Amino acid sequence: MKFSRGNFKEGVKKVKIKLTIGQDEYIATMNGSRAAKDFIDLLPMTLTLKDYVGTEKISDLPKPLSTIGSPEGTAAYIGDITFYAPWGNLAIFYRDFGHSPGLIKLGSINNGGEKLASYKQPIEAYLELIKD
Repeated sequence: MKFSRGNFKEGVKKVKIKLTIGQDEYIATMNGSRAAKDFIDLLPMTLTLKDYVGTEKISDLPKPLSTIGSPEGTAAYIGDITFYAPWGNLAIFYRDFGHSPGLIKLGSINNGGEKLASYKQPIEAYLELIKD
């Protein structure tokens, strides 16, 4: 199934995570993809985010995520949390980006994703599951 901004599998509970960078907290809603579920299974974790091409913050993950059932690529928008399968890394976008083969959307920061551009690099981000 192809996922787009705000498009979740019907009947799948919307899982939320929290990203903490210094004193700032961001809430993100994850989609129902297998890749997103693999990512959620890694939480909690601390990642070091580095800037990449003035568009996104990236970090290596402890292990690759599943790409089964994911589209072959997608476009990214401000706040999108993605997995770039060819490199096996997490990418969080603070600027819109065109279609990229191998990019898999995991979810989106609900508000304020553009602020990621203002952080000096590298930055530490603590990611955790928000429990109901």
